[in-house]
Order: sequence, then structure tokens, then C-alpha cells
Amino acid sequence: MRTAGPARLDLEPPLAALRAGPMPARVGNVRIGTASWTERTLLESGEFYPPSVKSPADRLRYYARHFPLVEVDATFYALPAERMATAWVERVPDDFVFGVKAFAALTQHPFVPARLPPDLRTALGAKLAQRPRVYGREVPEEVASEIWRRFASAIRPLHEAGLLGYVLLQFPKWFPRSRTSLAYLDLCRERLPYPLAIEFRDPTWLAEERAARTFAFLRERGLAYVSVDEPQGTAASVPPIAEATSDELAVVRFHGRNLAAWDRPGVGTVEKFGYRYTLDELREWAPRVHALARRAGSVHVLMNNCRGSYAVQNAKELATILSTGPS
Repeated sequence: MRTAGPARLDLEPPLAALRAGPMPARVGNVRIGTASWTERTLLESGEFYPPSVKSPADRLRYYARHFPLVEVDATFYALPAERMATAWVERVPDDFVFGVKAFAALTQHPFVPARLPPDLRTALGAKLAQRPRVYGREVPEEVASEIWRRFASAIRPLHEAGLLGYVLLQFPKWFPRSRTSLAYLDLCRERLPYPLAIEFRDPTWLAEERAARTFAFLRERGLAYVSVDEPQGTAASVPPIAEATSDELAVVRFHGRNLAAWDRPGVGTVEKFGYRYTLDELREWAPRVHALARRAGSVHVLMNNCRGSYAVQNAKELATILSTGPS
């Protein structure tokens, strides 16, 4: 057992502690949640959802009893459908917020053509459609434009209901700071008329004097910088700088500190992000989150250390730590 101020926290909580609710993880203008509510190992663990909570609809309703924020990860792997976003609106309280991760092709990641709608697969052409992975830069412009349009249209129900907190544009480690990359960020603003949160995986964006220029660029455009906690010491490590570049929104994402797996090829997401933070590690961020809360209208904190109940547990612990610290 360790302590965080007057609140006593257990690193090995019983199921009752993880399932206790309703206990929304919100401290002032800071919302805390996880990067998925349907992650496979979380469901398999049986440590958060009771056995009676089986359907996707019931899981989202149950999750929303505990947390005021969630990030939709599935939209990175396949284009969402508008009917799904409409269903999400009906399953959560009015003060709930979604972050939506942009489809892979929109952030220059490879995607699986087989997961595209049939008409878009056909429009790709037989050669591209048959490949296991395709990069956004390889997609014909007319198809790329339609992908942008459909993604924006699909999440519009969340925006119209006031439940869309941000669209996460998580760029890969091969997206360095350059004129071309800066121009691409401007393109993203033009094609997605929603609050945008920008996460970099290439450290050149924050190297020495470039950090100030990067933050200034984002600030001028009202783009929210995503502050990260992640393993340090690799070629893909971005420093844990807490910065608010939007008056409306600041985002913090916790990826775990699994250094051995962070930049190793072929590592699955469960191993890469499967890390449980200690209370002391979470406390390191308390003053940073409080500082962000003074600079931005809303702060969204996401636990992306998705393995079993790690993210759920750490989100609850961080909410307790923040509630006992200075505002």
C-alpha cells in the first residue's frame, strides 16, 4: 500500500475497487479516461466489467459510470460508420466526451485495404487493393479525398451532440518536422472541421530550439499539442513536455514506460503498452496537469497503457492523486 496525500491507494485493488461506481474521474476541468473501453485483454481479464455486462452497448454505458472521457481506438484501423457514432451518443450521459483517433491513412500510417468499404477498395485499383498494407501517400487523390470526407462525416453526430472532445492525429516516427509536414498539418485543419489534437512520434519536433517553433506553429492555428509520457532513450522517444497550445484544450496521453519494447520491430500493442504505472510515477504528472488546467479550458488525460486492467486502475489512481493536490 502507498499513499497519495490523505487518500490511500492500493496497487493491487480488489475487483470491488475497480468496479466501484458511479465515481467519475473528473477533477475541475480535468477529465481522466482510457484509450479504449473494448480492448481485448481488458475484456478477458474480467477485472472491470461484471459478468452481466456483455454487449458493446452495455459496456459503454457501464464505462461511462466510471469515466467522463474515452478515446475511440477502432477508428484508426477502419473508417467509422455514422450509425455507430449515433449509437454512442445514445449510450452516454450528456457531459461525456469522446476523443476519436484518426484513421491510419489520414496520419500517413499504413492501413489494410481489406477494411475499406467495398466501393473504396474498388476505387483503389486491383493492385493496391490486393496488398496487405497500403500507405496514404500511395492512394489516388480522389480516393484520399473521399476517405477524408467519410471520416469527417461519420463522426459528425458526436460533434453535433457536443460529445466530440477532439480528433487525435497521431503521426508516426517517419513524420519529421519539415516544411512538407507543416503543410500537411494545415491540410488536416482544412479537411477536419473539429478540435484537433496533434501527437508526434518523431522527436525532431521538440529538439532544442525547434520545440518553441513547433508550439508556436500549433498555437497560431489553435491545434492542441498532445503531451506524452512514454519510454525515454530511443530514436522514437518524445520528451515528456507538458504544453498547452490551445486555449480550449490540452491533451495528455500515457503510453507506459516499457523501454525494451518501445522501438523494437514486430512488437504487439499489448506488449508495447503493457505497463502499470506506480503511484510515484503518476504523481510526477500532478503538477504538470494542474498547470495545464490553468492554461486550457479543458484537459483530457488518457491512459493508453492498455493491458488487462492497467489503464483503468491507473486512471482511477491518477484521478485520486489530482483530487488531493493543489488546484
